This record gives sequence, structure tokens and C-alpha cells, in this order.
Amino acid sequence: MTMIGLYRTAVFGLLLTTAACGSSDSIDAGTEVGRIDRPPTPESEFTPVELEATIDRLIAVINESTIEPMQMVVLLKNLDTFFEPIATGASRAMGELDVTGNVLGPTDQSGDSTTSQDLQNQQLAQAVAGGAEGIGVSPYGDVNAAAVDDAVAEGVHVVTLDTDVATSKRSLYVGLLNTSAGATAGKTLLAMLPPPPGTVVIHGTTAEDWVDGYARTQGALQEIEAAGYTPLVSQAAFFADEAYDVDAMKGQIEAADPPVVGMVGLFNISYRCVMGADAAGIPGVPIVAFDFDPKTVAYMREGRIKATHTQRQYYEGYLVPYILYSIKNIGLDATRDVLAPLMDGDSRVDIGLDVVPSGKLDAYNTFLDEIGAVQ
Repeated sequence: MTMIGLYRTAVFGLLLTTAACGSSDSIDAGTEVGRIDRPPTPESEFTPVELEATIDRLIAVINESTIEPMQMVVLLKNLDTFFEPIATGASRAMGELDVTGNVLGPTDQSGDSTTSQDLQNQQLAQAVAGGAEGIGVSPYGDVNAAAVDDAVAEGVHVVTLDTDVATSKRSLYVGLLNTSAGATAGKTLLAMLPPPPGTVVIHGTTAEDWVDGYARTQGALQEIEAAGYTPLVSQAAFFADEAYDVDAMKGQIEAADPPVVGMVGLFNISYRCVMGADAAGIPGVPIVAFDFDPKTVAYMREGRIKATHTQRQYYEGYLVPYILYSIKNIGLDATRDVLAPLMDGDSRVDIGLDVVPSGKLDAYNTFLDEIGAVQ
């Protein structure tokens, strides 16, 4: 059975996206593989220069080696919304590498987190059974650690993206470093504020069990506190009615002492900061946001949100197949050496983030359109 057939029959409800799929059930070890010829990336003020240069160096080193064919799979939590550019990037990279592989994930996120987690563990096991030599996965957290370790025990290199499982034996993590991302958002806002004193509302999270969200919040909080302002965390209510979230911000803003002089949102629902400011009667307060939600973009066009911070989802997906391919062909240590400009420690690859001022929305959208990664 081919890898495609395996997934279609064994995992219900998954969508297969484009990805240079081979026609045979296995890869002939003696197959001759051509050199990688990567198309040039359009130049823009938003082009991640260091990231692009590192990818080019990685390709150059791989091309100097004895290149072998490869089978891989990238498993995503979802193929829609936030993950759509990730799927686009991963599929494009697989096509450029001419590997046998798939990008898989549900089109609709299950409301039952346990079901989604169990499904992903099944996917990991099926990828190994289907002959994958490398797996990229956006895991749910430590609940997937055992399945990752089982894959590694079978000789399969696993690279995590978007969310990490640092307790597992995965080879590398590729994605945003949340503490530094939160600090960057804090710095963006600080440049717009009057001198302290003043309170800055952080639409973030105090829930330590959400490791990434908490780290991002702490990064912003520390930056704001170090600048002499009073940070005030407003708990982002993802699963509550929007009005509940806005009402909570309104109460905190009205009770703040010293008065609120700025707001920073750290997640895709950042646009609610505008609604909270309006409800509290401070519509002119500087606000910066995170991610590229349509409501955030609309408020930016109105001048209500001064800037947003976007994760480089396309590059996150694009880089993972290249890393998996590199590990197979030149080894993990040599891959780390080439990735050194992006490395934080010996296992985390930082893709960085884009800071998009409201006045450059059109330029940023043009850039995304040119690389085929509209968010």
C-alpha cells in the first residue's frame, strides 16, 4: 500500500495536500537524485534576510553531499486558518526537494482535545509504519512525547514546529521563541508611549500550564516593567463570549492606578484591546497587536491598532522539510552547524517574527502574496 493509501484508510477525516508524492510504495536506495535548485524569493523590506541566507547555505551544503531520495510527512493540528500558510510552505519545500511526502491534518479542529491528541499519536505511528524517514509535527505538547519517542526509536528523525515537546527525543524545534516575541511586542509599544509612570495593559495569560502563551506574556511584562511602567495582565478569554473578555478589560482599565497609557495584545484575539479601550472611554490609547486576524487588520486600517506582530508561518512550514532532508543527507550535527545563525541553544531554531506598522499593511500583503503565503 502506498503512503497516501495508508493515511486515507487508517486516519478518518484527514485531508491530503499537495506534495511531490512518489508513485511507488518504496524508494530505491540506488535512485539518482538531482541537485536542489531553489527558485529565488522575491525581495521586499519584509524578506527575512538571515533566514533566507541560512536556507541557501543549507542547500549549498546538501548539494555538496551524496544526495539520497527521501520519504517524509508533515503533520499539522489543522490545515485551515493559522496553519494554512504552514501547509503551503511545507508542500512547496517538498516539491523543490522532490521527496515522497505528504502534509496532513484535519480541516476542522475537534472540540475534544483528547480526540485530537490521540489522532495525532496515531498519525505519528502510521507515518513510521508507512516508511517515513523524517517527520515534522506541530504537537499538542507532552501528551505526544511518547509517540515522538517511539518514532525516534525506529530511527526516524522528528522535528517539531509551532509547539515544542522539549521533553521528547525530537531532533529540533522550529518556530517562534515566545519570550523574545513577547519582548519584541513590548518594545514596539514602548516606542509609542509617554514617559512613565503609567499602566500598560497586556492582553495575555497568567496560566503557567500554557507554556507558550505564558512565556510570551512574561516577555512583554518584563520589558514593560524594566522601562518603568506598571504592567497589568488581562487574561485573554479564548473560549468565553467576546463581550466577557471586553468587560474584564474595561473593569481593569477603569481601576488602574496609575492610569492606562498603552495596551499590547499577544494573541490572535488582540483586536479586543480596541474594544476594551472604547468601553473604558480611552479610544486614543496606543495599541499594538499580535497575528493577522481580519479584525486586527481592519482596526489597523482605521489607525486604532498601530502595529501587529506576525509569526512567519510560511517559513515555519517551508524550513521543516529542508531540515529533515538535511539531517538525512549530511547528519544532525552538520545541519545544526549550518543553522547556527538561527539557533537558540542546540535544539531550537528561531524563525523570528515580522513587525508590521499600520502604514505598511499593503506592502506586507504584497510580500505575502508574492511568496504565496497570504494569511
